[in-house]
Amino acid sequence: MTGSEPAIDIEAIDDVIHGRLRLGVMAYLSAISPASFPELRDKTGATNGNLSTHLTKLEQAGYVRQEKGFKGKRPQTLVHLTPEGRDAWIDYLNAMKALLGSA
Repeated sequence: MTGSEPAIDIEAIDDVIHGRLRLGVMAYLSAISPASFPELRDKTGATNGNLSTHLTKLEQAGYVRQEKGFKGKRPQTLVHLTPEGRDAWIDYLNAMKALLGSA
C-alpha cells in the first residue's frame, strides 16, 4: 500500500448488522417494514429460535422494534425497522461501498 491509497476502515462495519442472518433481516426490512415473524423466517430460511435470537440482538441495538399482538385469535409478531435501524443500514451500506471501492 502506498501513501496515496486510502486506509480501509474495517471498524466502520457494524458487527450487529454484519452477521449473515441479521444482514438478511435488515435488507428485507429496509424494503418491507413491518414484516411478520413467519414472513421473516421464511424469507431468511431461519429457524424460529435462531431468528428470535437475532431479532433480540437487533432490538437491543435499537435497529428493530417487535410488536406483539393478535390477528384474530392467533398471536402475531410484527417486526419494524426503526429510524435508527434505517440510519444504521445506510451507514452499513456506505461502509461496505467504501470497503469494496478500496479493494
